[in-house]
Amino acid sequence: LGPGQQRLEFISICVQNPRLHKDDLWHTHVDYEICLQTNSMCFRKKTSCVRRRYSEFVWLRHCLEQNALIMELPKLPHWNPFFSLRNTEQVSQRMKGLQGFLESVLHTPLLLSDSRLHLFLQSDLSITKIERCAHGKTRYTVAEAIQRSSRVYISGSEDKGSCDSDCESSSSSSGLGLSVDTPMRGSPLPFYESSDRDPELFSCL
Repeated sequence: LGPGQQRLEFISICVQNPRLHKDDLWHTHVDYEICLQTNSMCFRKKTSCVRRRYSEFVWLRHCLEQNALIMELPKLPHWNPFFSLRNTEQVSQRMKGLQGFLESVLHTPLLLSDSRLHLFLQSDLSITKIERCAHGKTRYTVAEAIQRSSRVYISGSEDKGSCDSDCESSSSSSGLGLSVDTPMRGSPLPFYESSDRDPELFSCL
């Protein structure tokens, strides 16, 4: 590559490593690891990994819609009342859909100005705290929130489990869907056998 090509900006995003969380006796939910690598000046950190659940993606799309005006935003994977945590094909398709959504968002310059997008991708803050931080209602700035977050997700973070209402619900007896939003209890369980081998691996880059 010539000098000009080497300076081209890139943003690579990967949604991977789904994990099942047990909220209580009746409710479970699954979240996904979002790994980002970039050399873009738009981002505070050049590499990051966070974990987000489907309902948080729904919230993010709603936020971006408010700024997009007449722009048509990319779609999220459809909500499926029969979504099963045990169906690896459904989980795989959902991850592809979530990743495609983020790829489209990140290649739309207008959307990159939304601080909530950056906090969603590069901080461990809950949705409630992202809203507060973006509106200047926290003791820390957006930049500080991003800098203080760990690149590799640490289970049991104080900021997880305080999100807004979920879009899918189920009881453990049905084996369907995601849970209603309740604070997480206990440790996350690996969804796939290989999910814990290398949490820092950017396997899709």
